[in-house]
Amino acid sequence: MNKRQAATRRDFLKTAGLGLAMTTTGISAAQPADEALSPTPRDRRLPREVWVGTLSLAGLSADTPEQMVRRIFARMEQMTNYQPDIVCLPEVFPFMNVSKPPAMAECLQLSAEVVAGSAASFAKQNKCYVVCPVYTQAEGRYYNSAVIIDRTGKILGEYRKTHPTIDEMEQGVMPGPDDPPVFDTDFGKIGAQICFDVNWPDGWRKLGDKGAEIVFWPSAFAGGRMLNAWACMNKYHVVTSTRHDPTRIIDVTGDELAATGRFRTWVCAPVNLEKAFVHVWPYPRQIEALQAKYGRGVRVRILGDEEWAIIESRTPDLKIADALKEFEIPVHREHIARADAAQKRLRR
Repeated sequence: MNKRQAATRRDFLKTAGLGLAMTTTGISAAQPADEALSPTPRDRRLPREVWVGTLSLAGLSADTPEQMVRRIFARMEQMTNYQPDIVCLPEVFPFMNVSKPPAMAECLQLSAEVVAGSAASFAKQNKCYVVCPVYTQAEGRYYNSAVIIDRTGKILGEYRKTHPTIDEMEQGVMPGPDDPPVFDTDFGKIGAQICFDVNWPDGWRKLGDKGAEIVFWPSAFAGGRMLNAWACMNKYHVVTSTRHDPTRIIDVTGDELAATGRFRTWVCAPVNLEKAFVHVWPYPRQIEALQAKYGRGVRVRILGDEEWAIIESRTPDLKIADALKEFEIPVHREHIARADAAQKRLRR
């Protein structure tokens, strides 16, 4: 390698590490080739185009939680040029990769300060939601939680980890309720699961039943193919934020839209919620007619082996629910519910 080649590689690695290279938009190899590689201003986005920011703790360590918080929020600042609508942080992030973790009482105090201070300020300043995973307390019980902060810096709600590990419970962390809440945002319904929850399907299913369109998963580990399965089976997006790579944004099909890795520590990418997941049979003619009428105003992706279709509005003038109603195409969940009801009637 000559001097010029070496310098070029060093310059690339430097900008990639700072989050300034083109790849930091969060567009991975799995992203459709026609997606923009630059941020879309909020006033020019589709009505339900949500820019999701998320990060990994890769390469970050600190002596104290306070130091870790400063470093994490400095990393978050790198994505603000993309005007994220929501940003997710890793599981109990102030206390990860810290050489001197404090006792639980101190963790609770610092957690409250982070929510009311750094996270609220970031949300208010950048007019975005923040999924802030910290320790919380209620009625003398400790929880591993994801606190949802709205665009004004106020707390919208809290999800408490339903399935803590044995180690966590031995340290005093209690299991949260087994009926996870959904939270109404100005772009749609969201929910959360945390780390070890990935091993129990019930919470993921309940969030889908309640209409969640994005489920955030702060975690200490990457999760792998389990998350792709939950996204696909429940027909919603899954967004992870992890201690170790990769941190990912997963489509309703289970396909990966964006991910962190060797050359990126955060991603910020668009997710279009004006999208429907439908069963192709017995509606192929209706789907063809819908596409013929709206042309470039819709994007239709057929998954032939599964006989599924993803129908997505690409214009501010068309709500996908209205288009489906016009052509009498039920969403997949409704199609399955109809069949299930008919089966139960015949069994009786």
